[in-house]
Amino acid sequence: MIYKRKIVDEILKFINTDNIIVLHWARQVGKTHIMYYLQESIQKENKLNYYIDLEDYRNLEILNSWVDEFIKYLKEKWAWNEERIFIFIDEIQYLDNPSNFLKLIADHHKNIRLIVSGSSSFEIKSKFKDSLVWRTVNFEIYPLDFEEFLYFKWYKIDFTQKQNFTSKTNEELIFYFKEYVLNWWYPKITLTDNKDFKEKYLAQIIDTYIKKDIRDLWKIKDINKFNKLLEILSSQSGNLLNITEISNTTNLHKQTVEDYLFLLENTYIIRLIKPFSWNLRNELFKMPKVYFLDTGIMNLLWLKALPKEILWNIFETSIFTEIIKRNLWKINFRRTSDKKEIDFIINSIPYEAKLNYDWKKITALDYFEEKYSKSSNIITLSKSFTSKYSQFLPWEL
Repeated sequence: MIYKRKIVDEILKFINTDNIIVLHWARQVGKTHIMYYLQESIQKENKLNYYIDLEDYRNLEILNSWVDEFIKYLKEKWAWNEERIFIFIDEIQYLDNPSNFLKLIADHHKNIRLIVSGSSSFEIKSKFKDSLVWRTVNFEIYPLDFEEFLYFKWYKIDFTQKQNFTSKTNEELIFYFKEYVLNWWYPKITLTDNKDFKEKYLAQIIDTYIKKDIRDLWKIKDINKFNKLLEILSSQSGNLLNITEISNTTNLHKQTVEDYLFLLENTYIIRLIKPFSWNLRNELFKMPKVYFLDTGIMNLLWLKALPKEILWNIFETSIFTEIIKRNLWKINFRRTSDKKEIDFIINSIPYEAKLNYDWKKITALDYFEEKYSKSSNIITLSKSFTSKYSQFLPWEL
């Protein structure tokens, strides 16, 4: 069975346009299966299509032989006679010169529709030239969000309804959200019930993608220091990032740490967010916060195993990823000089993530509300009905 991801409908809007559709994110998030789903949709309309996996060296050799050779191959393989055909190319970054290859097809073979995928935005950006800018439409394929996680678990729920859920439904959703936070958001791992298998699969992702592919991409020589940096970052998800302190701890040059952070951001392992300020210059020079983009990778690097309970930074990290998967326009945090901190400022509105929230007031929210006249919000798994703040369960965002 091929599960339909939410982003599929957005991609299908562009399937018949002249744009080259580019899907990218880290390994194992489901890009290939999304391409399979798109291919099935096209096949149902009896449209000619062909899927090419560039991890197969034979396919890679043909495409690297250049466009004319590839066109000749299509005609030999499919008795293709210049009618419209949809070509799916998986792991496009393996091509020697994907930018020129795609450009020549888009410009000179208008009957070919291209849907391609890649596992690293850094590698794609380094190989895609400016000449492709107006020819592509890009989709970031995030790991599963909570709604998709439920779908993969065969739990049916309609999040589009406006009314509040019953207490029983919310109890069920809290149960599943805890499982979602403590487990991992890669489709294969979500579909696996065995805990040992989950840890094994995730360890393989860490070993092959993070500790090999990414390391090789930057030609990192001091492997131990790089791995140490990963462990430190995983333990600090949801915290301020002090580059000088990390440099001293890892014995890496400060510029090297900054280079590695850039690499990890562009290969979808972490995300840095800047502090909120009405003055953009102030935002640029203050210490950022760091978040991992998957709690499973974070937990295995940090705790070396699947945790049995949700810690505050694991919960906050999960809320951060749910926010960015909704493509909200701007997300920051706020921390004053006297350490009044608010977890998230979303489009200038303050949100605090509290795993277990009681009725107590939060000084930082009160200060922000008074200073900027913005209503304060709590994201929690335990609503308090005596609170002065608006409260949201994670799926109510």
